[in-house]
Amino acid sequence: LLLCSCLALLPPPPPPAAAQPFLRLRPSPSDNLPVKDIVEHPDPEYDPKEQDLDERALRKKLGGHFDPGFMAVEAPGNASGPAGAARGRSAAPPAELRRLEPGPRLRLGKKAKRKVLQWLWAHTRCPVLYAWKDLGVRFWPRYIKEGNCLAERSCSLPEGMFCKPVRSVTKTFLRWHCQGWSSQKYCTWIPVQYPLIAECKCSC
Repeated sequence: LLLCSCLALLPPPPPPAAAQPFLRLRPSPSDNLPVKDIVEHPDPEYDPKEQDLDERALRKKLGGHFDPGFMAVEAPGNASGPAGAARGRSAAPPAELRRLEPGPRLRLGKKAKRKVLQWLWAHTRCPVLYAWKDLGVRFWPRYIKEGNCLAERSCSLPEGMFCKPVRSVTKTFLRWHCQGWSSQKYCTWIPVQYPLIAECKCSC
């Protein structure tokens, strides 16, 4: 499986209370995607203030990295719950599946062969399932359309293989990041790479 940069936020160390969380990027296997929920410092002092959330300034800072297909400033209509999941359009069966031929004892017409092929593809394909996710106020844009691989059933005949990530892409977001503490802390928006599943494949 491909390696990709995965975003990981370490929780803050134990007391003293002045300690605060920090952000780092580390390589992680793509089968660890999607990114797990990020542990945030609960103190609202580390949240951006209203003056830090000027959309025009943030769009300028993010520049050409803004991708409306995968990120949103306001909550999309299907931003929460399983209803937000969206399957992509049914893709055509791959060439290796189309080349399959029945055994010599089984003769099928073109129409029957097409139906068998469609049935096999419906039971073995691995679409990327997308759903909007709220990253919280410390990310901008706040909402990301995240992909998952279908894991409810086996994708092979006989059973035993499952859909797993084989390719990922990264999207650049802005992350509110603070250094220091109390009145001495300095906070600003920094660009971070957020990996997303781009392709799933039936695999052991």
